[in-house]
Amino acid sequence: MNHSGTTPTATATNIDGVALSAQLRQDVTRRTLALKARGITPGLAVLLVGDNPASQVYVRNKVKACADSGLHSVLERYDADMTEAALLARIDALNRDPCIHGILVQLPVPAHIDANKVIEAISPAKDVDGFHIASAGALMVGQPGFWPCTPYGCMKMLESIGYELRGKHAVVIGRSNIVGKPMALMLLQNNATVTLCHSATSNLKAMTLQADVIVAAVGKRNVLTADMVKPGAVVIDVGMNRDPQGKLCGDVDYAGVREVASYITPVPGGVGPMTITMLLVNTLESAERSA
Repeated sequence: MNHSGTTPTATATNIDGVALSAQLRQDVTRRTLALKARGITPGLAVLLVGDNPASQVYVRNKVKACADSGLHSVLERYDADMTEAALLARIDALNRDPCIHGILVQLPVPAHIDANKVIEAISPAKDVDGFHIASAGALMVGQPGFWPCTPYGCMKMLESIGYELRGKHAVVIGRSNIVGKPMALMLLQNNATVTLCHSATSNLKAMTLQADVIVAAVGKRNVLTADMVKPGAVVIDVGMNRDPQGKLCGDVDYAGVREVASYITPVPGGVGPMTITMLLVNTLESAERSA
């Protein structure tokens, strides 16, 4: 946006999630080789119940990412009519399997299965998704545990541009247990002043205009537009939506906001690749801890 009427401002620099992921995965491969030399192969078990097409794509990508980095992965597919008891029994067996360091049940699970019960059945030592209540508690009090992959990836993106969060005002839009809440806690841990906004926030624009960093994670197109962003702010877009033409887009009006922000994450090619990368990092760290 050119407010001055004279020289146009520079557009925001993209934070490239594909390039950063590749860099982090090289490190994962290197550390995996070091563990293998000691006779330990990091192992991830991915459980998919039912045939949700989006879930099938996600699990395929997760298993492929493991293979590419030298991790061992097991993909277990079950029919949609699998009982809750059978799934819990399978998780229990994997909890006790020394070759498996991470257990991930792809959500959503069919309606007759209680997702909370499933998450809580996973051993916190193998909860590489970071969804267990013990993992959430560890993040809350600042103890070591597994950080949820998507907000963890967002933190790595801020780190990659050398962004100093101390004293900065960060606004998170969205309060989900998977992204919004843990994101706010991670930013807080890095000494940012954090405002957590959501559907009941009365004046979102007033909040975002004060922000040095904005993380948009609501799953709604154009939640953040250029007039809501302070010049020079860093914008992280966690959203995954489709525009009317069916094209993948985020929660942020990318074309408008990049004229105001200093850094922005594109969709696709931003936060998305980071999520799976942090899953690999968590699985590797689980294996390192057990070693």
